[in-house]
Amino acid sequence: MKKYNLQVIIEQDEDGVYVAECPALQGCYAQGDTFEEAIENIKDVITMCIEELKESKKKISLKYPEVIGIKSLEVAV
Repeated sequence: MKKYNLQVIIEQDEDGVYVAECPALQGCYAQGDTFEEAIENIKDVITMCIEELKESKKKISLKYPEVIGIKSLEVAV
């Protein structure tokens, strides 16, 4: 069993739902009512995406620019 180290971006939408995305895998999204639930759900979706790529004998290219950080900025205009 091969292990993959992937970045996941998690945001909270206007309804309070946590939305998780794995940018290295096209269309790889999940959500949850809590942060923890979103993490568990995205793990499941990542597994499904990778298994689908393997079954289709498609190249698994997981290179994606690393997210270094996010900062809120206040700008006066």
